[in-house]
Amino acid sequence: MPYEDHAPGLDAGDPRTPSAPRRGDGPAGPGRPRIAALDVLRGFTLCEILLANIQLIANGGTAVATQPMGAWDPWLGLPTFSLLFGIGFSLLLDSAASRVPRPRLVLLRRLAALLAIGLVHMLLWPGEILTKYAVVGMLVLLPSTWLPRWAVAGLAAVLVPAALLFGGGGPLLIAGLFLLGSALVRYGVVERIERSTRGPLLLGLAFAAGTACARWVQVGAQAGADAAQPSFTSGLADLLLAGAYVCALLVLLRTPLRPVLRVVFAPLGRMALTGYLTATVLVLAAGHLLGLPIGRSLTAAYLTAGAILAAQWLFSTLWLRRYRQGPFEWLWRWATWARRPAPRAAAG
Repeated sequence: MPYEDHAPGLDAGDPRTPSAPRRGDGPAGPGRPRIAALDVLRGFTLCEILLANIQLIANGGTAVATQPMGAWDPWLGLPTFSLLFGIGFSLLLDSAASRVPRPRLVLLRRLAALLAIGLVHMLLWPGEILTKYAVVGMLVLLPSTWLPRWAVAGLAAVLVPAALLFGGGGPLLIAGLFLLGSALVRYGVVERIERSTRGPLLLGLAFAAGTACARWVQVGAQAGADAAQPSFTSGLADLLLAGAYVCALLVLLRTPLRPVLRVVFAPLGRMALTGYLTATVLVLAAGHLLGLPIGRSLTAAYLTAGAILAAQWLFSTLWLRRYRQGPFEWLWRWATWARRPAPRAAAG
């Protein structure tokens, strides 16, 4: 996400660089300041992902009887990260278009590097998501850059419901959310994300009401004979609930809690790729080297996840005082732009 390379859920582009206009889009705006809300959302979602996946990681990707978060499964993390990734992809395209003559080559290198990282990560945890993001990005996001924004939004509106109808998730849902995030950038929604309270509040209330309705329909369908209905309504409810959480965070960022949320979640969000990868190593080390029963004990899973997130927060906070991005973000940026980036933080 190279305004300072944020991953894996979002490539935040380079909002300090003027945006280049694209065909069918509005005029380019001036250089954008850092979008703190995206850092907070990414950090919060990283915590969700670890809590949801920690037992799966500890058990090598095999199913467990009880998820650490109960009904709060990885669905809440997957939609948000996928949306953020689509947002970051379009922001990066804007940045690259103003800096190099072949911006899509930059995007291709970035996705290829993400694929390589994901394949190595898969050796540690078969359930990792980076390889899927890279492949879907190459097949869907990259070609979509030649489409007008209305077509990107239309494809998102088709793919997301289709994913829910045909199984509730997977690459089809990732593709739809990627495109939705890209469309939000191209319609200028992301640019205004820090300036609105009423919009996220009303949208969050709508998502919450939709979640309640979907859960009500799900309960009724489970009592009937239609076996496919619960799967659709369950997936829809989870997706709407994820949207409600995102909107709630955006509203809270417009309150006096903003400094607290930034301190707690922004460092994790700015080093999300490093956090995502090192969490796997730390979970496996805690299970295999320390002998913690993470895969069998909810208490051990919670305590281990809390300890890992606390350690990652401290490391990220201290690291970012000196460096512009995390170590894996720095390597990813190097592969993206095909030149070695300065490791030190810019003055001021």
